[in-house]
Amino acid sequence: MIISRRMTRNPVTATPEMSVGEASDLMKREKVHRLPVLDKDKNLVGVITEKDVLHASPSPATSLSIHEMAYLLSKLKVRDLMTKDVVTISEDTTVEEAARLMVDQDLSCLPVVQGNKLVGIVSKSDMFRILLELFGARHYGVRMSFLVEDKPGTIARISAALAAKGLDIVSFGTFTGTDPTNAICTIKVQGCTKTELLDLMKPLVAEVLDIREA
Repeated sequence: MIISRRMTRNPVTATPEMSVGEASDLMKREKVHRLPVLDKDKNLVGVITEKDVLHASPSPATSLSIHEMAYLLSKLKVRDLMTKDVVTISEDTTVEEAARLMVDQDLSCLPVVQGNKLVGIVSKSDMFRILLELFGARHYGVRMSFLVEDKPGTIARISAALAAKGLDIVSFGTFTGTDPTNAICTIKVQGCTKTELLDLMKPLVAEVLDIREA
């Protein structure tokens, strides 16, 4: 899947000349945690986040009043706080590549651009929603995690066995195992009980790690 199918299009944006107070109010009003920053030509020049604003705000331990703190933030501009060296992706970037970038570089969002023009944004929340879908979290069924040998044909045999029983596979994911010789799999199926799934799977896997209705 490519990111254009999952990104937020036409995100709320800020300008470099906007005050930090205005940017903070905009984030609260629009219920977002970050704002791409566009210059007068609509080119992406930075990103400002709630965390940036929080770090710039005077400590509650200071003797400043709320009005004084608001005044200070009104004098500080977005250009003074924003991250200028922004990591971006294109619309045809895959979801997994976007996720790798976010994890490896500890990013809370990735602006999506065509040239220098912003066309969308993808956030950690978007990635969590994708994860929910991959695990079939919004569908009821029997969920099982198990250990298998990391050999060609293993997943095909398991899928064939489930299909032969007429079970509906809601999700099927593979993950790094306990060592290079194995893999951990998690499946969710509909159309059987825990006992029936356990009896079917035991001969096909190295170890059942967990099984539950979810």
